[in-house]
Amino acid sequence: MPRLPDSGFDFVASFYDPLARLVYGRSLQRAQQAALATGLPAEEGRVLIIGGGTGWVLGEVLRRQPGARVLYLEASPQMLHHSQAWLSRHLPQHTGQVEFRLGTEADLRANEQFEAVVTFFFLDLFEPHRLRLLVRRLHAALAPGGVWLLADFAVPQRWWHALLLRLMYWFFGLTTGIGARQRPPIEPELMRQGLSAAPVGRFFGGMIKASVWR
Repeated sequence: MPRLPDSGFDFVASFYDPLARLVYGRSLQRAQQAALATGLPAEEGRVLIIGGGTGWVLGEVLRRQPGARVLYLEASPQMLHHSQAWLSRHLPQHTGQVEFRLGTEADLRANEQFEAVVTFFFLDLFEPHRLRLLVRRLHAALAPGGVWLLADFAVPQRWWHALLLRLMYWFFGLTTGIGARQRPPIEPELMRQGLSAAPVGRFFGGMIKASVWR
């Protein structure tokens, strides 16, 4: 199989979660939990998780919406493998509700619609032009009245925010080949699609934030 765009995270898949905890503690998880607790629809529906990493977020989604039908879309074969193994190990009763699909937003089918789109620490990986195309495609897959759940790094407000982000982009640029070299304009691109945000919370000294977009 040819190497897919954005699959460079294969290299860091085995140590991504421990590295994130070492740097940020539980802040990344708390931001994701806050977005899901506030915005995930209570009724059963289709949920798109794109760039979900090693699978931890699946447990959080299925715990809150046990009847959800989830599309787990991931460009890294190794990350996808870790996610499948996580689900089989921790929530085997839900394996029939989750479709694991190797690919990018280009691999969404034309008629697929989701009541919730989940992008956690994903949109920050792309340079502005690619981000615009990505957001446009994901918005097209958002069902009328659906919600877009976002947890990501905030625009730096302090010197150490900027320094830590610069180091993060240097590291992931070196190890995974991501296109972004600094935080792209995530919120303006979401607003460009007519979405508006309800802030959920800030974490890790304000460097990380969660929000729900409708």
